[in-house]
Amino acid sequence: MTTDSAARPTTARSEGGSRSTTAYRALENDLRAAIGGEVRFDAGSRAMWSADASNYRGVPIGVISPRDAADVEAAVAVCRTHDVPVLPVGSRTSIAGQAVNTAVAMDFRTHMDAILSVDPDARTATVQPGAVCDAVRDAGKPHGLTFGPDPSTHNRCSIGGMIGNNACGSHSVAWGKTVDNVASLEVLTYRGERLVLGGDGTETGAIPDALRALGARVADDVEKHVPELTRRVSGYNLDQLVPGNVNLAKALVGTEGTCATILSATVDLVESPPARALAVLGFPDAYHAADNVMIVREHSPLTIEGMDAGLIASLRALRPNETTSRMLPEGKGWLYVETGGATRAEAEAAAQAVADAMRAYTTGAVVVGEPARMAALWKIREEGAGLLTRSPEGGEAWPGWEDAAVPPERFGAYLREFDKVLEDHGRKGIYYGHFGDGCLHVRIDFDLLSKPGVQNFRDFMTAAADLVVAHGGSLSGEHGDGQARAELLPRMYPPQIITAFEDFKGIWDPDDRMNPGRVVRPATMDENLRVQLGMPTMPDEPKLAFGHDRGSFHRATRRCLGVGKCAVDTGSGVMCPSWNVTKEEKHSTRGRARLLFEMANGEIITDGWQSDEVAESLDLCLSCKGCKSDCPVGVDMASYKTEFLANRYHRKLRPRSHYSMGALPRWLRAVGVLPAAAVEGVNRLAQVPLLAKVAKKAGGIDARRAIPPIARETYTARAARGLPMSTVPDLGVAPGSRGPLLLWTDTFTDHFDPEIAADAVAVLTGLGYRVELPPKNVCCGLTWTSTGQVTAARRVLARSLRAIGPALDAGIPVVGLEPSCTAALRSDAAELLPDDPRVPLLARQVSTFAELLARHADELSAVAGTGNGAALVQIHCHQHAELGSEPDRAVLAALGVDATVLDSGCCGLAGNFGFEDGHYDVSMACAERALLPALRAADETVDLLADGYSCRTQVRQAGEREPVHLAQIAYRSLRG
Repeated sequence: MTTDSAARPTTARSEGGSRSTTAYRALENDLRAAIGGEVRFDAGSRAMWSADASNYRGVPIGVISPRDAADVEAAVAVCRTHDVPVLPVGSRTSIAGQAVNTAVAMDFRTHMDAILSVDPDARTATVQPGAVCDAVRDAGKPHGLTFGPDPSTHNRCSIGGMIGNNACGSHSVAWGKTVDNVASLEVLTYRGERLVLGGDGTETGAIPDALRALGARVADDVEKHVPELTRRVSGYNLDQLVPGNVNLAKALVGTEGTCATILSATVDLVESPPARALAVLGFPDAYHAADNVMIVREHSPLTIEGMDAGLIASLRALRPNETTSRMLPEGKGWLYVETGGATRAEAEAAAQAVADAMRAYTTGAVVVGEPARMAALWKIREEGAGLLTRSPEGGEAWPGWEDAAVPPERFGAYLREFDKVLEDHGRKGIYYGHFGDGCLHVRIDFDLLSKPGVQNFRDFMTAAADLVVAHGGSLSGEHGDGQARAELLPRMYPPQIITAFEDFKGIWDPDDRMNPGRVVRPATMDENLRVQLGMPTMPDEPKLAFGHDRGSFHRATRRCLGVGKCAVDTGSGVMCPSWNVTKEEKHSTRGRARLLFEMANGEIITDGWQSDEVAESLDLCLSCKGCKSDCPVGVDMASYKTEFLANRYHRKLRPRSHYSMGALPRWLRAVGVLPAAAVEGVNRLAQVPLLAKVAKKAGGIDARRAIPPIARETYTARAARGLPMSTVPDLGVAPGSRGPLLLWTDTFTDHFDPEIAADAVAVLTGLGYRVELPPKNVCCGLTWTSTGQVTAARRVLARSLRAIGPALDAGIPVVGLEPSCTAALRSDAAELLPDDPRVPLLARQVSTFAELLARHADELSAVAGTGNGAALVQIHCHQHAELGSEPDRAVLAALGVDATVLDSGCCGLAGNFGFEDGHYDVSMACAERALLPALRAADETVDLLADGYSCRTQVRQAGEREPVHLAQIAYRSLRG
């Protein structure tokens, strides 16, 4: 059976993305009338859904989010009436291009994400297609069960997407692929047939009958030409149609949305060991790691994952402050071998047995059973796809050939020959993967921007396909064929199998309207390349340096690969706070990056820097910088927002908040020269309701925000007058014996919390430093930077560097008390003044208060002793992103403080963000995710340690308790 319309052109397919939205106005109107879920045909939504995590781009006709199965049926009926294609999508983290197409994209993550039931006796769970993998695993946990497949995107990928791709993950050695864990499916065809497919093969009707007939016809060819391989994902599952082995539900797994739409799925659950441990084995190189997987498999582990030294080198270069990789044993290639047991001791014993058995083959081994350390090690492996996408100097690498699989006993030989193919084509790749199943993940430095580069890409892909086939492998080991590899299927399968694939598709979708051009009659691997179709049309003359992207804003817009870590539904974590509150794609880092990419291209987002779609998306970006550190690719949306605002308002009237809060240091300096009584008068006037209302309206401040009181006198003014400060604790160190130290007197500490500076100076003086202050007012320019006033920020920072220049030139350490200002000096300065010779000195000489105190932990411990109270610690998001918090933890331990570091993410105030009109609700919702509930649950004697002024202000205005700075805790602890 073949399609009856495969060759005929249609309006939707022949004109596709070139048609304007108005051409589909009737379709849009009919969909709005038919379904209760959202219908989005706007330019912004189409731009955000135009890419997945692959190299490809396909602008959808529109995006719909059905609320239930009835919505799905109604939507498909409308699409059928209009003869337009349909593309079911989940989290859109597909790497082969199967989640983008010129079709009506049906988004299942927004509403249809429920776990309908869990049957612990049958060991099954019935879920909607948008249910996230980890949610299913969590549902089974109370019963000692889990869903076996767990891709590295397990905390965001959907079950529907996993079924579409036949996803696997790290535990496939123990529990197989998704196809091995599907019990039944409820599906809907494009023509409206609704079927329930079980595992007994007894379904009746035209489609089941035709499928069984196809299986009988191709049984001999399947036996001869479809390899028996644990990681065979390429092509359709014809082996599930062979007489004696018919399972129509499993046959539909891995069809990539090309056959039917999943309405619900019943999946098998497996017993999950109560405890797990990890044996990390070191080898001379990745080849030797691959050579030894069969020996490790004899121990029946849960996981055998591999990594190459190149991945660790990339990690350390991109994140110099990370410490997890130090746990790895000696070697240049590693295997992660996970074991299970009834207890932690039993699991660790099993892991130790693996390490002992492999002693003759390894360069070292480490056994880890502590859950937090295991999670940290797994994070390296799980973020490999993102880590290897960019080099520290901005070099780009791409997927395309990233998950081929061969029999594991041939993996070492395959790896050596694969490197030769890379060398022959002038390419470089760093790899990792599911070594225990012979599956290799790699990112390769393809040149996809030039015609010769694309031809080289084609040549390499063809040669790599032939190598895999020669080893009896599969072009895809878990990510599917999509557009990346479907063209190569005839190199893996003979013509009669390819014809059978076409017949399989034709039985399900005779109109060829389900995700057309994928698997069967595919688009070629070099069509629809995102960087080719999305070539920028705007000038590339950024106002920031974009040093990590070789000075190119356009290159920065390509940094997002769509891995979706920013769209993880959690109650904690730093990235991405606005998405976690609104759950809207346009408020995720990924959604914003897609809009910026399309803005630079100009096809869908046509207004450039004046785009309202981009402005609306960026409006709720808190510039928290969480994405800069937590996104595996290092997308820095705070910088992108600055660049956008700088260009959007260039020589134009700005929002009121840019003039008020963007220039806040200037206004505070003006108030700071007033007598203390006059400052107190200003504070009283700010509390008069009518005056406060007028002032907030004029400054673009939300009416629900209180104007923070200004200190009667700044610390710098008191110091200049020689007034008494905090008493210096006696730490047994001679005054000034450790030489000079410059305290960066930031605007916020100086004008709002000068007592913090006083306590900090006392502690530093007690440690033997001669604390000096800058000769003039200094400012890092952050408020101007975050509001896109780059020229002003550059001028402010340059003036400050001139003020402290002699101290920098003399090698004097500089200590900051405000994390956002300290982070700005260490990182943003290079974006504002890349050619200033003193900027590199900032990166070397500026430290946080905690970093300096950590050098004297033993001295602090000797004086402070133990039992100095308890504290909840709110890490400022800029500190998390740029500076790290290990020194803070070390200092608190040395001070005898029982500290609990909150995994609360951004407090929600984020500088000017939470004060700006229209942001209050989102700001407070961010605080309510973790921070404020944790405070309410804590005993009133527990301190909230918040070094960031924004964090302290958010807590103060929420009325929870008066927060403290590390300097205050240190002073109190050392003074007894």
